[in-house]
Amino acid sequence: MKDLVAKINTEIEIFKTESDSLIEKGVKAAGARARKSTLEIEKLLKEFRKVSIEESKK
Repeated sequence: MKDLVAKINTEIEIFKTESDSLIEKGVKAAGARARKSTLEIEKLLKEFRKVSIEESKK
């Protein structure tokens, strides 16, 4: 579970960096990377939900 949370935090930081680059500097490629990051965050959050439910049943 700790590993999963660490991955989520890492991906959120990547999203922050890329979205800031898009907004502040207008780097269009950063927008694509930010969107890709959101998909990864979504996948990781779904996994977290699954693991969290399993842990609460123990």
